[in-house]
Amino acid sequence: MDGSTSAADLIERQVIELVDHLEEADAAGWYSRLEVSRPWSAHNPRIVGEFAQPSAIRRYLCRELSILLERGATVTAGASRRALTFQDSEFFAALDEERFDLRAKKLFLFGPERMALSLDRLAHYTGTPAESFQRHVLFTNYAMHVEAFLERFPDAQGPSRSGVQMPAWHHQTENGDGVSLINIGVGPANAKTATDHVAVLRPDTMMMIGHCGGLRNHQNIGDFVLATSYLRHDHVLDDVLPTTVPVVPTPRLNMLLLDELDKRNAEYRLGTVYTTDNRNWELNQRAPLAAIQTARCLAADMESATIAANGFRYRIPNATLLCVSDKPMHAAPKLSGEAVKFYQSSKRQHLDIALACLERIRTEHPDGLPAQDIRSSDEPLFGAE
Repeated sequence: MDGSTSAADLIERQVIELVDHLEEADAAGWYSRLEVSRPWSAHNPRIVGEFAQPSAIRRYLCRELSILLERGATVTAGASRRALTFQDSEFFAALDEERFDLRAKKLFLFGPERMALSLDRLAHYTGTPAESFQRHVLFTNYAMHVEAFLERFPDAQGPSRSGVQMPAWHHQTENGDGVSLINIGVGPANAKTATDHVAVLRPDTMMMIGHCGGLRNHQNIGDFVLATSYLRHDHVLDDVLPTTVPVVPTPRLNMLLLDELDKRNAEYRLGTVYTTDNRNWELNQRAPLAAIQTARCLAADMESATIAANGFRYRIPNATLLCVSDKPMHAAPKLSGEAVKFYQSSKRQHLDIALACLERIRTEHPDGLPAQDIRSSDEPLFGAE
């Protein structure tokens, strides 16, 4: 398909044909292949990429291919090579993300083997097919946010079976720009697992809406915390993303959340969130308190920095909106009776703020949020301006 000779009103149909070709190749047992020629690029005029299960990112592919054709690119779709089964001895070796030439511009951030495994594991962990996921993904570590989500969207699609590790629910829209909610449970290991696999879907946003321990005197139970940075003591990504690398939320996403907080006259503070892999850090306080005081942290949790770090690694706009559920340093630990009252009063407002922010993104940024701050010099073509 040659975008330079295509009438504007024909591009939508051409894109559908291209993606249909990709899905046909996949159904026949092949990895699907896209070749993009860009006459305006002096350094990367031709880029090729392979995909597994393109149906899982169909809406994303349609959007990105439409943008390229409208700019005058030429796009070819078809079969690439026989897809490897999970049992193939070559499959494991092909999963390594570091095997790609970092100097070469790629079409897509992930190889087809990595993509296939992540989509399979995503369905396993969440109990829902990868095709059900929407363009905006919320993460929580409490069932009460699921309750609020289902009150808001009673027709949301949920797990097809009981007992899944990280159940997900999806408020689906015709354009696929709805909201998915995953209850990842507690801890950075779960947060890493979930975001490792969600990343292949290339969502427009990832947002953590969880609870935290308030660390400042003038915080009250129920106050919100909007993260502006993170102190990464979760350790699960240190080998692939050193803690010396700055990780911050996406500025535009934070601005929209801040605006929603102000509209509701909500009590909140902005600052650094301390994320730890030690649920009982209060039992050995000297080292964590020294780090907390040095970094001027105002909240502690176990997932936020992990999600943000993987958002940075995989170029996905992300943010963190927490709610103070306890104050471990101020004689206000999380106790069962008080926790129940807190959850019931906070869950709807917390979710409403996040959803209102995402609604604005859906309206103001239908092609995705600006993400220059998380792009790299070898940025994949898809998802880049």
